[in-house]
Amino acid sequence: MKALILVGGFGTRLRPLTLSVPKPLVDFANKPMILHQIEALKDVGVTEVVLAINYQPEVMLNFLKDFESRLGIKITCSQETEPLGTAGPLALARDKLVDGSGEPFFVLNSDVISEYPFAELIKFHKAHGGEATIMVTKVDEPSKYGVVVMEEETGKVDRFVEKPKIFVGNKINAGIYLLNPSVLDRIELRPTSIEKEVFPRIAADQKLYAKVLPGFWMDIGQPRDYITGLRLYLDSLRKKSPYKLAVGAHIVGNVLVHESAVIGEGCLIGPDVAIGPGCVVESGVRLARCTVMRGVRIKKHACISSSIIGWHSTVGQWSRIENMTILGEDVHVGDEVYSNGGVVLPHKEIKSSILKPEIVM
Repeated sequence: MKALILVGGFGTRLRPLTLSVPKPLVDFANKPMILHQIEALKDVGVTEVVLAINYQPEVMLNFLKDFESRLGIKITCSQETEPLGTAGPLALARDKLVDGSGEPFFVLNSDVISEYPFAELIKFHKAHGGEATIMVTKVDEPSKYGVVVMEEETGKVDRFVEKPKIFVGNKINAGIYLLNPSVLDRIELRPTSIEKEVFPRIAADQKLYAKVLPGFWMDIGQPRDYITGLRLYLDSLRKKSPYKLAVGAHIVGNVLVHESAVIGEGCLIGPDVAIGPGCVVESGVRLARCTVMRGVRIKKHACISSSIIGWHSTVGQWSRIENMTILGEDVHVGDEVYSNGGVVLPHKEIKSSILKPEIVM
């Protein structure tokens, strides 16, 4: 089987992290976002992953070459010269996706994190005999999204309603699809939307089905959702593989600590924290609801909450970092500095406090 991952463009919503690497390579729970997806695809027998990309394909491919051999899966790029929306990339990658076997292929949005129940999706798709299956997830406020109206028993999709004013349902497109090769005959090579143009036509032909995604779902393409996604991911890890989480007197709730990280005396860490490889957390540090990426040093008695600390940065003694502060790569925060929602570009030194959310160039 094959899979196409829609990588797309610049990842502007996750700047300043995406100024250092393409968005799918930004770490999430101690490994690049896209690797969570590729590993799950490999587990259900996918042998080739095609990345639909219009930005920095060399960086992506060089990085993923390591994983290609380690996972035993072929990874290639299909590069757009102009943005083609969410359906155009499928037409562009047609020759890579169709191998004459008639097997369906996966399509994923690269920002989506979930438990990836791909085996159940394959089973459901083959059983209903339609042309395409989309995974849907239940949300509390459907009026903010495009809602999928479907038959509860069979999963057959009736129609899509964009940002409904009155309640028509609470299920939205989760950005995970399994499509028969015939779907490609419906897509022209031009900028076009799979959600707004292709799926409604398949639904009109009564050949589109939806399956409700079990477990959690999050689009982690922006910082607040990234932090929420980490909480949901660690919750799921607690249920499925609790041995992967840290334990100890200094740990509160769900915490993921890379084996090469060093944590000092008298720290309090958690809930919902990921500490990456090679990090040094000195004594008396408090961390909650945050990600600390590879090679970061957090000095004594610093306090960090609801923030993302980019690769190889340092946070000074007695500093306080909170309220969606994002430090890009190699940012150095001085001692006793306060950051309230500062977004700091890479390679900066911060010597004075950031009192209200702002971008520090």
